[in-house]
Amino acid sequence: MEGKAGSWGDFMRRARPYIAMVSLQFGYAGMNIITKVSLNRGMSHYVLVVYRHAFATAVIAPFALILERKVRPKMTFAVFMQIFVLGLLGPVIDQNLYYAGLKFTSPTFSCAMSNMLPAMTFVMAVLSRMEKVDMKKVRCVAKVVGTVVTVGGAMLMTLYKGNVLNFPWSAHAHGHAANGSEVPEPTDKDWAKGSIFLIIATLAWASFFILQAVTLKRYAAHLSLTALVVFMGTLQSIAVTFVMEHRANVWSIGWDMNLLAAAYAGIVSSSIAYYVQGLVMKKRGPVFVTAFSPLMMIIVAIMGSFILAEKIYLGGVLGAVLIVAGLYSVLWGKHKELQEKEAEEIPEPVKDHQNGHTHDLEAAHNNGLELPNHDFSVVTVTGPIIQPPMVAVEAPRPN
Repeated sequence: MEGKAGSWGDFMRRARPYIAMVSLQFGYAGMNIITKVSLNRGMSHYVLVVYRHAFATAVIAPFALILERKVRPKMTFAVFMQIFVLGLLGPVIDQNLYYAGLKFTSPTFSCAMSNMLPAMTFVMAVLSRMEKVDMKKVRCVAKVVGTVVTVGGAMLMTLYKGNVLNFPWSAHAHGHAANGSEVPEPTDKDWAKGSIFLIIATLAWASFFILQAVTLKRYAAHLSLTALVVFMGTLQSIAVTFVMEHRANVWSIGWDMNLLAAAYAGIVSSSIAYYVQGLVMKKRGPVFVTAFSPLMMIIVAIMGSFILAEKIYLGGVLGAVLIVAGLYSVLWGKHKELQEKEAEEIPEPVKDHQNGHTHDLEAAHNNGLELPNHDFSVVTVTGPIIQPPMVAVEAPRPN
């Protein structure tokens, strides 16, 4: 029973990063759908970003103040500037441009364009020496090929439509859309403008992940860092909104979809997502975190066809298959890299010369033995060997 419990615990420990990142993609997908509905009803995306990060700050700041009051590192000017740039890259540039692109296009298309995130992050990680590429190793080839295939699948979804695929839930949704609830499709001009916004937003988001990984090494308090980033993003977003929006009524918000979009995006997609991504990134790196983003597009495509009456095309399905294959290739390469890293960290065995046995320090530690924290060396002492005294024993007499 103990062996089964131990193996199950080890499996869950290894599976936690995967479960966390897949769960975040469902959270992001819900944010895309709810936000699209809110933007279609006329809410300013500048105001939405402000309210989103205000909610995020209100939710995560109390936990950061209470849980990390004793472990919070000292704030330095360098760390403050990194937090300032993080707030600018994520909350301000990325999300404002992403919401603008989402408004001019569709949730599925926006997610498809965002699938360039793993490729951009991988290139930036290589340039900043966070990732090493050795094409002689299979795992490195798998990461590179998987990244290219993922981007190719996203581009296939974008450029090729094909026939419309009818599903039972999509037919039901299209029946409701025929009654007047369907949103008019964007024009080609708006589509091109939205595409440019989405590309710049994805570039800013990839830069955010790289800088967040660097900042976590200097400021290891994850909750506090998340709270500071969303608070800084709130202040910067307020300044941007005052410049871009000159009407006072854009700030009005009631108990409607606009409030739900701001609260959901702030609590799930900012506070919880930033914190979880930071935890996973510290152990697996930014490339691992961003490799899961293509899953969001598949989830959004299904949810969008059901809720927003979006049509699912053959090109979208083929692109989704390529994206899943590329994602698997990248994750396989990262898994092999983690196995090699863990194998390198196994301590060398220490041999007991007296008894001729070999002991593993790690095994002794796992068995509950406390070993002193210093280096051991074998000392050989040479000298005369003291023999025990000889005892004369009288031999038996013959009969």
